[in-house]
Amino acid sequence: MQKLWLVFAQSVTICLGILFVATLFKHDLLPNRAALGTFHEVVREPGAPAAGSFRDAARKAMPSVVNIFTSKEVRSRHPSIFPDNPELRRFFEDNLPPETQQQLSLGSGVIVLSDGYILTNDHVIDGAQEIQVALSDGRTVKAELVGADPETDIAVLKVDLKGLPAITFGTSEQVKVGDIALAIGNPFGVGETVTMGIVSALGRSRLGINTFENFIQTDAAINPGNSGGALVDAAGNLIGINSAIYSKTGGSQGIGFSIPVSIAKNVMEEIIKTGGVTRGWIGVEVQDITPDLAESFRLDKPSGALISAIMKGGPADRAGIKPGDVLVEVNGVSVQDSQEMLNQVASLKPEQNAKFKIIRNRQAHVFTVIVGKRPKGTIKNLDEEEAQ
Repeated sequence: MQKLWLVFAQSVTICLGILFVATLFKHDLLPNRAALGTFHEVVREPGAPAAGSFRDAARKAMPSVVNIFTSKEVRSRHPSIFPDNPELRRFFEDNLPPETQQQLSLGSGVIVLSDGYILTNDHVIDGAQEIQVALSDGRTVKAELVGADPETDIAVLKVDLKGLPAITFGTSEQVKVGDIALAIGNPFGVGETVTMGIVSALGRSRLGINTFENFIQTDAAINPGNSGGALVDAAGNLIGINSAIYSKTGGSQGIGFSIPVSIAKNVMEEIIKTGGVTRGWIGVEVQDITPDLAESFRLDKPSGALISAIMKGGPADRAGIKPGDVLVEVNGVSVQDSQEMLNQVASLKPEQNAKFKIIRNRQAHVFTVIVGKRPKGTIKNLDEEEAQ
Protein backbone atom coordinates (compact mmCIF):
# COMPACT_ATOMS: atom_id res chain seq x y z
CA MET A 1 0.00 0.00 0.00
CA GLN A 2 2.86 2.37 0.83
CA LYS A 3 4.39 1.77 -2.58
CA LEU A 4 1.04 2.49 -4.24
CA TRP A 5 0.78 5.89 -2.51
CA LEU A 6 4.39 6.68 -3.42
CA VAL A 7 3.72 5.94 -7.11
CA PHE A 8 0.54 8.06 -6.99
CA ALA A 9 2.33 11.02 -5.41
CA GLN A 10 5.14 10.84 -7.95
CA SER A 11 2.63 10.68 -10.82
CA VAL A 12 0.75 13.75 -9.56
CA THR A 13 4.04 15.67 -9.18
CA ILE A 14 5.12 14.80 -12.72
CA CYS A 15 1.72 15.83 -14.15
CA LEU A 16 1.81 19.15 -12.34
CA GLY A 17 5.31 19.78 -13.67
CA ILE A 18 4.23 19.03 -17.23
CA LEU A 19 1.21 21.32 -16.85
CA PHE A 20 3.41 24.14 -15.53
CA VAL A 21 5.85 23.81 -18.43
CA ALA A 22 3.00 23.70 -20.96
CA THR A 23 1.40 26.79 -19.43
CA LEU A 24 4.69 28.71 -19.43
CA PHE A 25 6.02 27.82 -22.86
CA LYS A 26 3.32 26.05 -24.87
CA HIS A 27 0.09 27.61 -23.61
CA ASP A 28 -1.45 27.26 -27.07
CA LEU A 29 -1.46 23.43 -26.59
CA LEU A 30 -3.86 23.60 -23.64
CA PRO A 31 -7.15 21.99 -24.69
CA ASN A 32 -9.43 24.21 -22.57
CA ARG A 33 -7.84 27.60 -23.44
CA ALA A 34 -11.16 28.92 -24.78
CA ALA A 35 -12.73 28.37 -21.39
CA LEU A 36 -10.16 30.71 -19.83
CA GLY A 37 -11.21 33.62 -22.05
CA THR A 38 -9.31 35.61 -24.69
CA PHE A 39 -6.76 38.28 -23.77
CA HIS A 40 -6.46 41.31 -26.09
CA GLU A 41 -3.22 43.27 -26.40
CA VAL A 42 -3.40 46.91 -27.52
CA VAL A 43 -1.05 47.45 -30.43
CA ARG A 44 -0.36 51.02 -31.65
CA GLU A 45 1.05 51.99 -34.98
CA PRO A 46 4.66 53.20 -34.70
CA GLY A 47 4.59 56.89 -33.69
CA ALA A 48 0.87 56.91 -32.95
CA PRO A 49 -0.10 58.81 -29.75
CA ALA A 50 -1.40 56.96 -26.74
CA ALA A 51 -4.98 57.52 -25.68
CA GLY A 52 -5.26 60.90 -23.99
CA SER A 53 -1.92 62.10 -25.36
CA PHE A 54 -1.48 65.70 -26.50
CA ARG A 55 1.77 65.09 -28.32
CA ASP A 56 0.33 66.30 -31.65
CA ALA A 57 -0.74 69.62 -30.10
CA ALA A 58 2.66 70.07 -28.45
CA ARG A 59 4.53 69.10 -31.63
CA LYS A 60 2.46 71.60 -33.61
CA ALA A 61 2.93 74.54 -31.22
CA MET A 62 6.39 74.09 -29.70
CA PRO A 63 8.44 75.20 -32.76
CA SER A 64 6.61 78.55 -32.63
CA VAL A 65 7.59 79.26 -28.99
CA VAL A 66 10.91 80.99 -28.41
CA ASN A 67 13.07 81.87 -25.42
CA ILE A 68 13.80 85.55 -24.86
CA PHE A 69 16.91 86.80 -23.06
CA THR A 70 17.24 90.47 -22.19
CA SER A 71 19.92 92.55 -20.56
CA LYS A 72 19.98 96.06 -19.16
CA GLU A 73 22.32 98.18 -17.11
CA VAL A 74 21.31 99.09 -13.56
CA ARG A 75 23.10 101.54 -11.29
CA SER A 76 23.50 100.36 -7.71
CA ARG A 77 24.85 102.09 -4.59
CA HIS A 78 27.56 99.54 -3.76
CA PRO A 79 25.48 97.12 -1.65
CA SER A 80 28.49 94.84 -1.13
CA ILE A 81 30.61 97.42 0.71
CA PHE A 82 30.92 96.68 4.44
CA PRO A 83 27.77 94.53 4.65
CA ASP A 84 28.20 94.13 8.42
CA ASN A 85 28.78 97.81 9.18
CA PRO A 86 25.81 100.00 8.18
CA GLU A 87 27.53 103.26 9.08
CA LEU A 88 30.63 102.62 6.95
CA ARG A 89 28.49 101.30 4.10
CA ARG A 90 26.31 104.40 4.19
CA PHE A 91 29.42 106.64 4.18
CA PHE A 92 30.90 104.98 1.09
CA GLU A 93 27.54 104.81 -0.69
CA ASP A 94 27.12 108.56 -0.20
CA ASN A 95 30.63 109.40 -1.37
CA LEU A 96 31.30 106.93 -4.17
CA PRO A 97 29.61 107.12 -7.58
CA PRO A 98 27.12 104.34 -8.19
CA GLU A 99 28.47 101.28 -9.96
CA THR A 100 26.88 99.97 -13.14
CA GLN A 101 25.87 96.32 -13.26
CA GLN A 102 24.46 94.21 -16.04
CA GLN A 103 21.10 92.65 -15.15
CA LEU A 104 19.92 89.62 -17.11
CA SER A 105 16.38 88.29 -17.32
CA LEU A 106 14.51 85.75 -19.37
CA GLY A 107 11.06 85.01 -20.67
CA SER A 108 9.27 83.47 -23.60
CA GLY A 109 7.62 84.58 -26.82
CA VAL A 110 5.49 83.27 -29.67
CA ILE A 111 6.21 83.54 -33.40
CA VAL A 112 3.02 84.93 -34.92
CA LEU A 113 4.16 85.77 -38.45
CA SER A 114 6.62 83.77 -40.51
CA ASP A 115 8.59 86.89 -41.49
CA GLY A 116 9.88 87.38 -37.95
CA TYR A 117 7.21 88.97 -35.75
CA ILE A 118 7.07 87.69 -32.17
CA LEU A 119 4.52 88.32 -29.42
CA THR A 120 5.58 88.53 -25.80
CA ASN A 121 4.81 90.42 -22.58
CA ASP A 122 5.80 94.04 -22.11
CA HIS A 123 7.22 93.22 -18.68
CA VAL A 124 9.58 90.67 -20.27
CA ILE A 125 11.37 93.32 -22.35
CA ASP A 126 10.67 96.45 -20.27
CA GLY A 127 13.83 98.55 -20.01
CA ALA A 128 15.91 96.05 -21.98
CA GLN A 129 18.91 97.41 -23.85
CA GLU A 130 19.51 94.19 -25.73
CA ILE A 131 17.09 91.42 -26.66
CA GLN A 132 18.16 87.97 -27.83
CA VAL A 133 15.75 85.33 -29.12
CA ALA A 134 16.58 81.61 -29.02
CA LEU A 135 14.61 79.58 -31.57
CA SER A 136 13.54 75.97 -31.10
CA ASP A 137 16.05 74.86 -33.77
CA GLY A 138 18.95 76.17 -31.69
CA ARG A 139 19.59 79.45 -33.49
CA THR A 140 19.97 82.64 -31.46
CA VAL A 141 19.32 86.00 -33.08
CA LYS A 142 19.06 89.63 -32.00
CA ALA A 143 15.55 91.08 -31.85
CA GLU A 144 14.30 94.65 -32.20
CA LEU A 145 11.33 96.08 -30.31
CA VAL A 146 8.54 97.08 -32.71
CA GLY A 147 6.33 98.48 -29.98
CA ALA A 148 4.72 97.77 -26.63
CA ASP A 149 1.49 98.38 -24.79
CA PRO A 150 2.06 98.33 -21.02
CA GLU A 151 -1.66 98.69 -20.30
CA THR A 152 -2.33 95.20 -21.70
CA ASP A 153 1.23 93.91 -21.10
CA ILE A 154 1.76 93.10 -24.78
CA ALA A 155 4.94 93.72 -26.79
CA VAL A 156 5.90 92.90 -30.38
CA LEU A 157 9.45 91.99 -31.42
CA LYS A 158 10.99 91.55 -34.87
CA VAL A 159 13.87 89.31 -35.91
CA ASP A 160 15.55 89.47 -39.31
CA LEU A 161 14.61 85.96 -40.43
CA LYS A 162 12.14 84.55 -42.92
CA GLY A 163 10.20 81.30 -43.12
CA LEU A 164 9.78 80.91 -39.36
CA PRO A 165 7.18 78.46 -37.97
CA ALA A 166 4.29 80.79 -37.11
CA ILE A 167 1.70 79.55 -34.64
CA THR A 168 -1.93 78.97 -35.63
CA PHE A 169 -4.36 81.37 -33.95
CA GLY A 170 -7.36 79.97 -32.13
CA THR A 171 -10.57 81.82 -31.30
CA SER A 172 -11.12 83.29 -27.85
CA GLU A 173 -14.90 83.07 -28.21
CA GLN A 174 -14.70 79.28 -28.50
CA VAL A 175 -12.67 78.85 -25.30
CA LYS A 176 -14.81 77.48 -22.47
CA VAL A 177 -14.23 76.64 -18.83
CA GLY A 178 -13.08 73.02 -18.61
CA ASP A 179 -11.24 72.98 -21.95
CA ILE A 180 -7.77 71.41 -22.00
CA ALA A 181 -4.97 74.01 -22.01
CA LEU A 182 -1.23 73.54 -22.58
CA ALA A 183 1.25 76.18 -21.39
CA ILE A 184 4.52 76.31 -23.36
CA GLY A 185 7.51 78.38 -22.32
CA ASN A 186 10.92 78.42 -20.67
CA PRO A 187 10.32 78.26 -16.89
CA PHE A 188 13.32 79.11 -14.70
CA GLY A 189 15.54 78.93 -17.80
CA VAL A 190 15.55 75.10 -17.82
CA GLY A 191 14.47 74.97 -21.48
CA GLU A 192 11.28 74.65 -23.47
CA THR A 193 8.61 72.97 -21.34
CA VAL A 194 4.98 71.95 -21.80
CA THR A 195 2.54 71.76 -18.88
CA MET A 196 -1.09 70.72 -19.02
CA GLY A 197 -4.24 71.84 -17.22
CA ILE A 198 -7.68 73.16 -17.97
CA VAL A 199 -9.24 76.55 -18.46
CA SER A 200 -10.31 77.34 -14.88
CA ALA A 201 -12.17 80.61 -15.49
CA LEU A 202 -12.73 83.32 -18.07
CA GLY A 203 -12.95 87.10 -17.92
CA ARG A 204 -10.80 87.52 -14.81
CA SER A 205 -10.32 91.23 -14.04
CA ARG A 206 -9.69 93.58 -11.11
CA LEU A 207 -6.47 91.77 -10.31
CA GLY A 208 -4.33 94.91 -10.37
CA ILE A 209 -1.96 93.41 -12.94
CA ASN A 210 -2.81 95.51 -16.00
CA THR A 211 -5.01 98.51 -16.68
CA PHE A 212 -7.12 96.49 -19.12
CA GLU A 213 -7.77 92.97 -17.85
CA ASN A 214 -9.80 90.11 -19.25
CA PHE A 215 -7.67 87.11 -18.38
CA ILE A 216 -8.05 83.41 -19.07
CA GLN A 217 -7.35 81.60 -15.80
CA THR A 218 -5.70 78.19 -16.01
CA ASP A 219 -4.19 75.62 -13.67
CA ALA A 220 -1.57 74.62 -16.25
CA ALA A 221 1.69 75.31 -14.42
CA ILE A 222 3.04 78.77 -15.31
CA ASN A 223 6.31 79.68 -13.61
CA PRO A 224 8.84 82.53 -13.85
CA GLY A 225 10.23 82.43 -17.39
CA ASN A 226 6.90 81.29 -18.87
CA SER A 227 5.80 84.93 -19.28
CA GLY A 228 5.14 85.70 -22.92
CA GLY A 229 4.80 82.04 -23.83
CA ALA A 230 1.87 80.31 -25.46
CA LEU A 231 -1.32 78.94 -23.99
CA VAL A 232 -2.72 76.54 -26.60
CA ASP A 233 -5.77 74.34 -26.87
CA ALA A 234 -5.88 70.57 -27.38
CA ALA A 235 -5.34 71.08 -31.11
CA GLY A 236 -2.22 73.23 -30.62
CA ASN A 237 -3.89 76.53 -31.55
CA LEU A 238 -2.95 79.71 -29.68
CA ILE A 239 -5.64 80.86 -27.24
CA GLY A 240 -3.61 83.11 -24.93
CA ILE A 241 -0.28 84.72 -24.02
CA ASN A 242 0.87 83.62 -20.56
CA SER A 243 1.28 86.69 -18.40
CA ALA A 244 1.13 86.21 -14.63
CA ILE A 245 0.60 83.82 -11.75
CA TYR A 246 -0.96 84.06 -8.33
CA SER A 247 1.63 82.78 -5.90
CA LYS A 248 2.83 83.29 -2.36
CA THR A 249 6.07 81.42 -3.04
CA GLY A 250 7.07 82.58 -6.51
CA GLY A 251 6.23 79.20 -8.04
CA SER A 252 3.06 77.89 -9.64
CA GLN A 253 0.18 77.23 -7.27
CA GLY A 254 -2.35 76.33 -9.92
CA ILE A 255 -3.61 79.83 -10.69
CA GLY A 256 -2.13 81.35 -13.82
CA PHE A 257 -3.40 84.11 -16.08
CA SER A 258 -3.17 84.46 -19.85
CA ILE A 259 -4.12 87.35 -22.12
CA PRO A 260 -6.82 86.12 -24.55
CA VAL A 261 -5.63 85.75 -28.13
CA SER A 262 -8.30 88.18 -29.38
CA ILE A 263 -6.88 91.02 -27.27
CA ALA A 264 -3.27 90.10 -28.04
CA LYS A 265 -3.94 89.93 -31.77
CA ASN A 266 -5.73 93.30 -31.90
CA VAL A 267 -2.95 95.00 -29.95
CA MET A 268 -0.30 93.29 -32.08
CA GLU A 269 -1.88 94.40 -35.35
CA GLU A 270 -2.13 98.01 -34.20
CA ILE A 271 1.46 98.02 -32.96
CA ILE A 272 2.73 96.61 -36.27
CA LYS A 273 0.65 99.15 -38.20
CA THR A 274 1.29 102.30 -36.16
CA GLY A 275 3.96 101.44 -33.58
CA GLY A 276 1.58 101.78 -30.64
CA VAL A 277 -2.01 101.55 -29.43
CA THR A 278 -4.43 104.49 -29.52
CA ARG A 279 -7.35 104.50 -27.08
CA GLY A 280 -10.17 106.84 -26.24
CA TRP A 281 -10.18 108.94 -23.06
CA ILE A 282 -12.52 111.47 -21.45
CA GLY A 283 -10.58 112.54 -18.35
CA VAL A 284 -12.61 111.22 -15.42
CA GLU A 285 -12.07 109.24 -12.27
CA VAL A 286 -14.74 106.63 -11.60
CA GLN A 287 -15.72 104.10 -8.97
CA ASP A 288 -18.23 101.28 -8.72
CA ILE A 289 -21.77 101.82 -7.53
CA THR A 290 -22.17 99.83 -4.32
CA PRO A 291 -25.57 99.02 -2.81
CA ASP A 292 -25.01 101.80 -0.26
CA LEU A 293 -24.17 104.32 -2.99
CA ALA A 294 -27.17 103.19 -5.02
CA GLU A 295 -29.39 103.84 -2.02
CA SER A 296 -27.73 107.20 -1.37
CA PHE A 297 -28.23 108.33 -4.99
CA ARG A 298 -31.71 106.76 -5.04
CA LEU A 299 -30.87 104.51 -7.96
CA ASP A 300 -33.05 101.57 -8.91
CA LYS A 301 -30.09 99.14 -8.87
CA PRO A 302 -26.36 99.20 -8.02
CA SER A 303 -25.01 99.47 -11.57
CA GLY A 304 -23.17 102.13 -13.54
CA ALA A 305 -20.02 104.09 -12.74
CA LEU A 306 -19.90 107.00 -10.31
CA ILE A 307 -17.85 109.92 -11.64
CA SER A 308 -15.94 111.02 -8.57
CA ALA A 309 -13.56 113.51 -10.23
CA ILE A 310 -13.18 115.39 -13.52
CA MET A 311 -9.99 116.62 -15.14
CA LYS A 312 -10.22 120.38 -15.65
CA GLY A 313 -10.48 121.18 -19.34
CA GLY A 314 -10.74 117.51 -20.25
CA PRO A 315 -13.27 116.07 -22.72
CA ALA A 316 -15.88 115.25 -20.04
CA ASP A 317 -15.46 118.64 -18.37
CA ARG A 318 -15.93 120.49 -21.66
CA ALA A 319 -19.09 118.45 -22.36
CA GLY A 320 -20.68 119.46 -19.03
CA ILE A 321 -20.32 116.22 -17.07
CA LYS A 322 -19.77 116.83 -13.33
CA PRO A 323 -18.50 114.93 -10.29
CA GLY A 324 -21.37 113.03 -8.69
CA ASP A 325 -22.93 112.06 -12.01
CA VAL A 326 -23.59 108.35 -12.52
CA LEU A 327 -22.65 107.11 -15.98
CA VAL A 328 -25.06 104.40 -17.13
CA GLU A 329 -24.62 104.22 -20.93
CA VAL A 330 -21.94 104.86 -23.57
CA ASN A 331 -23.34 105.15 -27.09
CA GLY A 332 -26.43 103.23 -26.05
CA VAL A 333 -24.51 100.37 -24.42
CA SER A 334 -25.18 99.96 -20.70
CA VAL A 335 -22.36 100.34 -18.19
CA GLN A 336 -22.33 97.84 -15.33
CA ASP A 337 -19.26 98.98 -13.41
CA SER A 338 -16.14 101.13 -13.58
CA GLN A 339 -14.03 98.47 -15.33
CA GLU A 340 -16.60 98.08 -18.08
CA MET A 341 -16.82 101.86 -18.47
CA LEU A 342 -13.02 102.06 -18.82
CA ASN A 343 -13.03 99.37 -21.54
CA GLN A 344 -15.89 101.02 -23.44
CA VAL A 345 -14.28 104.45 -23.42
CA ALA A 346 -10.90 103.00 -24.43
CA SER A 347 -12.49 101.39 -27.48
CA LEU A 348 -13.68 104.79 -28.77
CA LYS A 349 -11.66 106.65 -31.38
CA PRO A 350 -10.11 110.03 -30.53
CA GLU A 351 -12.03 112.99 -32.00
CA GLN A 352 -15.15 110.80 -32.18
CA ASN A 353 -18.44 112.21 -30.86
CA ALA A 354 -19.88 109.83 -28.28
CA LYS A 355 -23.16 109.92 -26.36
CA PHE A 356 -22.87 109.52 -22.58
CA LYS A 357 -26.04 108.95 -20.60
CA ILE A 358 -25.76 109.99 -16.98
CA ILE A 359 -28.08 110.16 -13.97
CA ARG A 360 -28.01 113.47 -12.09
CA ASN A 361 -30.44 114.18 -9.26
CA ARG A 362 -32.47 111.15 -10.34
CA GLN A 363 -32.89 112.65 -13.83
CA ALA A 364 -31.40 111.14 -17.01
CA HIS A 365 -29.28 113.41 -19.20
CA VAL A 366 -27.35 112.70 -22.41
CA PHE A 367 -24.09 114.56 -23.12
CA THR A 368 -22.12 114.54 -26.33
CA VAL A 369 -18.43 114.18 -25.60
CA ILE A 370 -15.63 114.71 -28.11
CA VAL A 371 -13.38 111.80 -27.17
CA GLY A 372 -9.73 112.56 -26.49
CA LYS A 373 -6.62 110.42 -26.91
CA ARG A 374 -5.61 108.44 -23.87
CA PRO A 375 -2.21 109.70 -22.66
CA LYS A 376 0.57 107.17 -22.25
CA GLY A 377 0.84 105.88 -18.72
CA THR A 378 -2.68 107.02 -17.84
CA ILE A 379 -4.25 105.17 -14.94
CA LYS A 380 -7.84 104.97 -13.86
CA ASN A 381 -7.45 107.57 -11.12
CA LEU A 382 -6.45 111.14 -11.83
CA ASP A 383 -3.85 113.07 -9.90
CA GLU A 384 -5.50 115.11 -7.18
CA GLU A 385 -4.25 118.42 -8.56
CA GLU A 386 -5.75 117.61 -11.98
CA ALA A 387 -9.18 116.66 -10.68
CA GLN A 388 -12.00 118.85 -9.51
